[in-house]
Amino acid sequence: MPLTMNAPKGLRAPPPYSGLQVNFCRNATCENFGVPVDPHAPRKNPDDNYLIGKSGRLAFDAIVSEQGVEAFDDCLLAIDEFHHVAAADDNRLGEILRRVLTRERAHVMAMTGSYFRGDSVPVLRPEDEAKFRSITYSYYEQLEGYKHLKSLGISYAFYRGRYISAIKDVLDTDQKTIIHIPHRGSAEAFDDKHNEVGQILDAIGEHVGQDPETGFDLVRRADGKVLKVADLVDDGEGRNAVKAALQREITGPDERRDDVADRDKVDIIIALGMAKEGFDWVWCEHALTIGYRNSLTEIVQIIGRATRDAPGKKHAQFTNLVAEPGVETTVVADAVNDMLKAISGALLMEQVLAPNFKFYRREDGDIREPVHVDDEGRINIGIGGLMEPPTPRARAIVENDMQDLVAKACQAMDRRVVGDDVAPEVATQMVLTEIVESSYEDLDEDETEAIRQDLAARMNIIGMAKRDAEKPAEDESSDEAGPDGEEKENLSLMEMVKRFVNVREIDIDLIDSINPFKEGFDVASRALDTPLLQTIQNAMIAQRVQMTEKEALALWPRIKRFRAQEGRPPNPNAEDALEKRLAEAHAYIRNKKAEHLRAQAAGE
Repeated sequence: MPLTMNAPKGLRAPPPYSGLQVNFCRNATCENFGVPVDPHAPRKNPDDNYLIGKSGRLAFDAIVSEQGVEAFDDCLLAIDEFHHVAAADDNRLGEILRRVLTRERAHVMAMTGSYFRGDSVPVLRPEDEAKFRSITYSYYEQLEGYKHLKSLGISYAFYRGRYISAIKDVLDTDQKTIIHIPHRGSAEAFDDKHNEVGQILDAIGEHVGQDPETGFDLVRRADGKVLKVADLVDDGEGRNAVKAALQREITGPDERRDDVADRDKVDIIIALGMAKEGFDWVWCEHALTIGYRNSLTEIVQIIGRATRDAPGKKHAQFTNLVAEPGVETTVVADAVNDMLKAISGALLMEQVLAPNFKFYRREDGDIREPVHVDDEGRINIGIGGLMEPPTPRARAIVENDMQDLVAKACQAMDRRVVGDDVAPEVATQMVLTEIVESSYEDLDEDETEAIRQDLAARMNIIGMAKRDAEKPAEDESSDEAGPDGEEKENLSLMEMVKRFVNVREIDIDLIDSINPFKEGFDVASRALDTPLLQTIQNAMIAQRVQMTEKEALALWPRIKRFRAQEGRPPNPNAEDALEKRLAEAHAYIRNKKAEHLRAQAAGE
């Protein structure tokens, strides 16, 4: 979803950075692209454009310290992964952007695949957003424009025990697949990350060596075929060779991509923190993500890894393999259906997330429900003894930056926090404290500790919420805990669904099948193609717009004339106010017609 802001004519690059396009992006993104991060780095061509790493912040500071913010006057500023910007005062990217916008002398182009952050803070302040012209390109339009890829499948697979037991049931090694292993701090992670990768390779077949040129692992399946597996989890000396091999496009004598050879280059990629944002493997057909993802933005980004158009690729698949909840299958299916609607809405650039969780210190005698929803729709969770942020700065970090801190924490969880001989305090105290201290300068001990506690709570949200909730009746306690006193229910999916707004009221069943297998079961979506996505879009638009049946019918002749003249239906994201209203009326009418047909079918 690009946002562009108009600026004076005659755009230029700020001297002495001639021909330099500054892109603000996350560290991981820039690392994946493998581009120089030094603005003074020599360039073969003075007109070359370079990405500047470190989220663009160091580049901005370097330029401003030399020339002032005026250096960006009459320049193009392209900001990728725009959902990491926030309107809050303490968001660094937001502060940089506001400094540029205040002068109104630069042309700014902002791009994001999901224009929401998942918390209560908007990406842009209203007065700043008014300066931009919004161009929405949803997944519906993306599929419409693709030559080869025409549908997407989404599946939630549930396992019992350890996820490795269900890998064979959900992994089709004939498909080009990215496997994301669980965050190191998650309940699904059960071993050292390298050992987990080894067990996945064993599930695929027999490890027979490594390709000396690419560093890819070679695994022989039972039928004798040798698969090439790229291990991006291993951060040792061979990682750079693996990354370089993945980025190298195989071309033919005409210097164009050789589709057959390039597709055959690698079969499976196994990743942990990488291969999400800024990672492009057009041949990926299946994104298999192990472990619960608390961020809808992250889910959408991972889905995006499999939805690149490529010859011979008609269908893409996203599968999230998570621990089986201790509830009835029908309840799980309902939750998955809400997830499917929410994911579909996000792909259509609809806002489906409710405000984020908020933790508060719960004192003795507090009459509030331990878990309750406040007037702003935010889920409040009371935790006894929680240290509240002591300063405005610490409070702003807790309110605005926790999504990024959680991502950093998950990537940092390594051998020192997963071994049987390591106390959990190592993760919740030492490692998380290091992450907070390295992310923010000049925090005092109280600020650091308050942020660390909130971070620890977010990473253990379900368990902490349940521990602080009222204990079940004595006769029910045996159903809530396992033999070791640990809770056996995994309600992460149910908790995630609570964060969605405007999806439960949409009467659409997106589930195609529920398939049992030896170590669990799978809830699969119908194929999300353009007709189904249009139906979902119509339902979501009809729900959020204010329209009467009388107005919709009055606009129907205009809608028919528009289709006849333009050869397409009106666009709900159009800049023209009349076309947008026609699209809303069109969605309203189609949704009402669908409701009528469903009612007729139910009556029969």
